[in-house]
Amino acid sequence: GVDKRSLLDTGEAGLSTVEASRRLKIFGPNELESKEKSPWLKLAEQFWGPMPIMIWLAILVEAITKDVPDFFVLLFLQLLNGTVGWYEELKAGNAVAALKASLKPEAQVIRDGVHQTINAALLVPGDRVTLSAGSAVPADCDLCEGNPVQIDQAALTGESFPVTMATGDNAKMGSTVVRGEVEAVVSATGGQTFFGKTASLISSVDEVSHFQKILIRITMFLMAISFVLVGFCLGYLIYNGEDFLEAIAFCVVLLVASIPIAMQVVCTSTMALGSRKLAEEKVIVTQLQSIETLSGMNMLCSDKTGTLTRNKMELQDDLPIFHPTATREEVLVTAALSAKWKEPPKDALDTLVLNAIDLRPLDQYTMMDHLPFDPSVKRTESKIRGPDGKVFKVTKGAPQIILALAHNVTEIQEEVEAKVLDLARRGIRSLAVGRTSDEEADGGWVFLGIMTFLDPPRHDTKRTIELAHQNGIGVKMITGDQAAIAVETCRMLGMGTTILGTDVLPTANVQDGLSTTLGADYGAIVESADGFAQVFPEHKFLIVEVLRQRGWVCGMTGDGVNDAPALKKADVGIAVEGSTDAARAAADIVLTQPGLSVIINAITLSRKIFQRMRNYVTYRIACTIQLLMFFFISVLLFHPDSCRFQHFIPRVGECPYNNNESTEAVDPYFKLPVIALVLITILNDGTIISIAYDNVVPSKRPETWNLPRIYWVSTTLGLIAVASSLLLLFWGLDSWNETGVLAYFGVGELPYDQVMMMMYLKISLSDFMTVFTARTEGLFFTRAPGRLLAVAACFATVVSTLLAVFWPFTEMEAISFKLAGFVWVYCLIWFFIQDLGKVLLVFLLEHID
Repeated sequence: GVDKRSLLDTGEAGLSTVEASRRLKIFGPNELESKEKSPWLKLAEQFWGPMPIMIWLAILVEAITKDVPDFFVLLFLQLLNGTVGWYEELKAGNAVAALKASLKPEAQVIRDGVHQTINAALLVPGDRVTLSAGSAVPADCDLCEGNPVQIDQAALTGESFPVTMATGDNAKMGSTVVRGEVEAVVSATGGQTFFGKTASLISSVDEVSHFQKILIRITMFLMAISFVLVGFCLGYLIYNGEDFLEAIAFCVVLLVASIPIAMQVVCTSTMALGSRKLAEEKVIVTQLQSIETLSGMNMLCSDKTGTLTRNKMELQDDLPIFHPTATREEVLVTAALSAKWKEPPKDALDTLVLNAIDLRPLDQYTMMDHLPFDPSVKRTESKIRGPDGKVFKVTKGAPQIILALAHNVTEIQEEVEAKVLDLARRGIRSLAVGRTSDEEADGGWVFLGIMTFLDPPRHDTKRTIELAHQNGIGVKMITGDQAAIAVETCRMLGMGTTILGTDVLPTANVQDGLSTTLGADYGAIVESADGFAQVFPEHKFLIVEVLRQRGWVCGMTGDGVNDAPALKKADVGIAVEGSTDAARAAADIVLTQPGLSVIINAITLSRKIFQRMRNYVTYRIACTIQLLMFFFISVLLFHPDSCRFQHFIPRVGECPYNNNESTEAVDPYFKLPVIALVLITILNDGTIISIAYDNVVPSKRPETWNLPRIYWVSTTLGLIAVASSLLLLFWGLDSWNETGVLAYFGVGELPYDQVMMMMYLKISLSDFMTVFTARTEGLFFTRAPGRLLAVAACFATVVSTLLAVFWPFTEMEAISFKLAGFVWVYCLIWFFIQDLGKVLLVFLLEHID
């Protein structure tokens, strides 16, 4: 072990550079640890999981059957999926990395006897640093000899007033020096600091996000359907004498085509793109999944100071006057004369007083004497000679003190006290101003008026809260200030004035675990309040927990280390502008611009992102159902090898005609080659990533995953597509019939290889067209698609058509332009039917709800 006393016994010259380097190797950098996976590990993870394992299985089967083309096609699909997923994940992490890089704090350190500024991450125990007003304390430090300093520990302890510290006291990392300057020796860095230990406590809580749970549920739903239907197909094929490996190969590839391999990639890239858009709006997302949670947030608990208000006292228009001849201007001039107007202001109140008027006309006054503010008498006083040579005194201070000085105290006492009480009740700070008529009238003070001050709401807050309410989000104010100030701020913002104290909340230690009955016991009280006053950090945590237990999706804003547990607990933790590193680490979202309006912009954007993901999920389930049900039914009912394509009436397992004429090798059941299924998968998943750029209208209500509704809509879309595919397959197998439908439209007899190609084109086109049905709840033309989505869909349909007409591979045969045109028209007609079916279903669901 290292002897701590000798470690911290650093002289005035500080450590040497060599010694500092040695200690840096021992203690490590002065920063909070973040669990970061290497990019290569992230890439490897893309090839492991339920979906990739399915493809590996298919690749293995193709290798055993020595089907080289299909082996390489599937291997290409696997590598493509993994690489795209990995690239999107890395891109998503870059915004967060950029934020962290912009947060690098600096420290003033003495090394080798020289004062220098270094990256605070390079500090080591024993370093001698200078702490001066306005700087953050870069590590836990023991103060050296010198004048006392005032340190703001609000970020750590929630104390609103600075603490005075002197020699030997320990200033904690994360606090800020408010006044004074002193040298100090670093006693602990990084994870060993008080700050670091708090942060590690927060990071130990890891939950599976709501969004991940939803994706898992949807995937499991699709996999269950897939395994049941494909398993049935496999059993049927083997029972009917199909080669075991051939049957396995077909079924595994059918599984690969029908299970939504790209679901995670598409949703991740949609959110990653959204996170970059949000960063442009001054909102940094630290967890991609929190975009989805933000879209469903229906309750926001907001800090008052700095978020709803400007965190800056301002002189109010309300300036009550208590002397018949006095004016507002005279009261303001008198207040300025009772401060040292020729010097920089000494405190916040003097700053406000001196900024209230143009100081140039005061040059004609002379200050003969000045008594600064004294806490025991609670006022300042100046002796002034005016431009006319007359001498008088001016004073400003607490209203009751100035009132006691006034010569006519009895006449105005009742009126002044009533006004002061009213102001106090509304949380407005007041400063009384008085003067004497001249020096001879010693003690003949005149009470002129009262200046009023308030930390006013930000200019955009009231409108922002209105917008929040219009968007289905409740807003509660949470503040450490007195109830009177909270009530007044709420009144100005139109929020409702039911402000409760913390006496109505339970006392609980955050570390001890929370009761699961909090929601039942305290829910009604918390829900009825418009806000809470005189709140401590643990109360924030409790308020969030109560609301969550009542089923609210709860957002919480905060800025200090003490807010971190509540930010972590909330569904959406929001670190406001100027937050400490700990608050940022605990938050899901970090604002880089002050105020609440950026949150509303973020919610609007998140709801757009949610809609794009929901539209994709609806589309993907519809595609799965189309592929699965089509092949399931066609394997069972259609037997191309046992039939001439004449007067074909499908019956399970038999056909009225023997195929005596056809000489081509025809499959005993209808299927598409592996390469066709893989092409459908690649073109679909490749183009559908562009749904991240689709044109959507944000909802006016918080978004939720209404899975039953999604399943109903997507199943309807899928089954209509299945019906259209089965009908066309029937016509295709019946193309030898001179009185058949295809003959009627002038399409001649089709070899079986061309029937397969026709079905490949039909399924491809149906899939792409389903995108445009799935993206709206009304008729498809009620909202134009995003340009990129339209271009991507056009590209995919053109590629599919060209492949059908100029097929370069084996196993299927190219079709004529005429037949391709027929398939296009056929698909468009069914697209309209599919769209109408969806609109009718949505209408029914709305009325059932």
